[in-house]
Amino acid sequence: MFQQWIPVFLFNSKILFLPKISKMLDLTQDQWSEQLATDADAVIIDVRTPVEVSEGYIPDALHMNIQNAGSFMQKTQELDKSKNYYIYCRMGGRSKQACMIMNSMGFENTYNLMGGFENWQGEKTT
Repeated sequence: MFQQWIPVFLFNSKILFLPKISKMLDLTQDQWSEQLATDADAVIIDVRTPVEVSEGYIPDALHMNIQNAGSFMQKTQELDKSKNYYIYCRMGGRSKQACMIMNSMGFENTYNLMGGFENWQGEKTT
């Protein structure tokens, strides 16, 4: 059977080729908030840079800068694969990459916040 591979560009000029896996879901803000509110196994991950996080973040989020690939991969390996991960960045692109990377590592439930923190209307911490 033929397996498709997709390129994932990391910000340190590295390219990973990951198997195409359709376990990630893009969610609107409303879908993300509603699902998160009823999910006892939810973990929120903010994959933005420290400078972006200093401008505000969603409460209780783990901060895992995807632009620091080594640190991101190490922290990801320490996570519980049975949990459900709600991931966001500034606009939705890096968090989508994070979801794909995590899916390739065996995480089954990853949810990308479409529009990211830039368009987030929910609770914020500064």
